[in-house]
Amino acid sequence: MPDLKDGETVEMKGSGAKPYVLRNVGGVYSCSCPAWRNQSTPIERRTCKHLRKLRGEEAERERLGDELPAKPVKSASETKGPPLLLAQSWDNAMDLSGWWMSEKLDGVRAYWDGRQFLSRQGNVYHAPDWFVEGLPDTPLDGELWIDRKRFQQTVSVVRRQDKSEHWKSVRLLVFDAPQCEGSFEERLKYLADTLGADQHPYAAMHEHQCCRNVAHLQEELTRIEKLGGEGLMLREPGSSYEVGRSTSLLKVKSFHDTEAVVLDHRPGKGKFKGVMGALIVQLPDGTEFSVGTGFSDAERHSPPPPGSVITFRYQELSDGGVPRFPSYVRMNTAAPTPVTPVDPKRKKAPAKAAAAKRKEAASPGVAGETRYFEFSDGKSNKFWEISIDSEVVTVRYGKIGTNGTTKAKELASADAAQKHYEKLVTEKENKGYVEDAS
Repeated sequence: MPDLKDGETVEMKGSGAKPYVLRNVGGVYSCSCPAWRNQSTPIERRTCKHLRKLRGEEAERERLGDELPAKPVKSASETKGPPLLLAQSWDNAMDLSGWWMSEKLDGVRAYWDGRQFLSRQGNVYHAPDWFVEGLPDTPLDGELWIDRKRFQQTVSVVRRQDKSEHWKSVRLLVFDAPQCEGSFEERLKYLADTLGADQHPYAAMHEHQCCRNVAHLQEELTRIEKLGGEGLMLREPGSSYEVGRSTSLLKVKSFHDTEAVVLDHRPGKGKFKGVMGALIVQLPDGTEFSVGTGFSDAERHSPPPPGSVITFRYQELSDGGVPRFPSYVRMNTAAPTPVTPVDPKRKKAPAKAAAAKRKEAASPGVAGETRYFEFSDGKSNKFWEISIDSEVVTVRYGKIGTNGTTKAKELASADAAQKHYEKLVTEKENKGYVEDAS
């Protein structure tokens, strides 16, 4: 029977128009079908008819055993997230001279509570005993990390529940000690004494340097991005460890400008009902996606027509080549850049293709994860978070800098919860909210 090598993917026709994607990442087999996605078992213990068809019933039984494990019972620590400090975005104006600068890691945020690793949502990362041996019994805030541009591989390892040997490729890089009293500098000294000089085989203190001025910041940002890094984190000198989003911790990323051809308009909803909600656009390589932010009221009433060329700003490309956080800049007068021909009879297909690529890039609806969005129009600055866990969809919203309001809704089934989740995300995107995956 055919099989997937580590890192390979294959598409398989399902019941819908879009084929399902089967993957093998670090020995974890996955499928994009709802049957695999909505299982409550650990990801390395899941299967579906598409994986069985590809690999064969016997190979899947050998991989998983005759019986799948029962649904794990969550402990009290797994039902509530740990007390983490969360970053705000730099406004490109504040003087960051004297702030502590470090690379923004493309890994998995992890809170060591003295006994185990917890995710932002409070889920346990089942690290092997040999990995955590020697860690202090005081809390640490850090990142489980393999290397730059290896985020998906990191996720596939740390979500396993079998305490596998795959953890040997992971490192814990620690950037703060939440319960140590004193300033950030005093906490850094504690980390240096605890984790410095190769004191632990799998954990180390994350490197920080003092930012001299804006030119130094831009220099370091360029260097990190050329190496494939995400950006920078800046910590206010003398600051304490606060719980929640704080301006004492800022993230700095570059944005890039490029052009795309407008294919279609998506009607707005909510406050944008009756006007354009988003542009469906296409890159020269044929990649289609939507641009829903950056427009003035006048531009929403009279948007760039199909066939025109726009300039948009984006942060980076996803693994699938889709621009992340695209924002409209202007319509151009230059001739359109050649693109893959588009069927003139097609109307809804571009929107469906764009939605499919966004889902693939952002992995929406993964149980236990939270997606965070922000909205700013010059008058208000708001945030909105959403997570899904089996049949329950939870949202938290409010003004940036506050704890906000939390509401949970239980649906009739996991499929119904998934549809409700995706509906709410689409509504927020149409209203101009921009996702921040940090």
